[in-house]
Amino acid sequence: MKIGYALTGSFCTFSKSLKALKELVDEGYDVYPIMSETAYNTDTRFGDAADFQKEITAITGKPIIHKIEQAEPIGPKKMFDILCIVPCTGNTLAKLSNGIADTAVTMAAKSHLRNSRPVILGVSTNDALGAAAKNIGSLMNYKNYYFVPFGMDDCIHKTKSMVCDFSLVADTVHKVANGEEILKKIF
Repeated sequence: MKIGYALTGSFCTFSKSLKALKELVDEGYDVYPIMSETAYNTDTRFGDAADFQKEITAITGKPIIHKIEQAEPIGPKKMFDILCIVPCTGNTLAKLSNGIADTAVTMAAKSHLRNSRPVILGVSTNDALGAAAKNIGSLMNYKNYYFVPFGMDDCIHKTKSMVCDFSLVADTVHKVANGEEILKKIF
């Protein structure tokens, strides 16, 4: 099974996301990496962009799709069986919910969805219980979108923040690959 695995700019979760990516590769999935332009190019206190690029390429053995024109052929060529966006920021959730395809990741999703194939979202946003809530709700009701189970990550200090359980990414992929509905409820 071929999986597109996309990362957007929730840099604080990259280490957990890369662990989930490695788990999928270790389980024998053929995984193709995708990064938004921001995720691909930005150095942060959580790590340098070049180091993340090297690690992702080492895990998958494939070059990273990081430009819109690289992502556009995903649908016409039916490149993936499943597309994962882990982490998926509030910005990306908003774009997906409103049909905006202006990054490599949102173009990958738009292109992939043209074949009615599943997109798995791993929410990671400080505004999930704020402005992003309506986009999460919309996407939960759209066909072919599935969510890695998610919940609040720090209810005391970040009262609107939610993040997916990265240890459940592979389980979510297994269920979706077998045609099962993943529970879309918040834990």
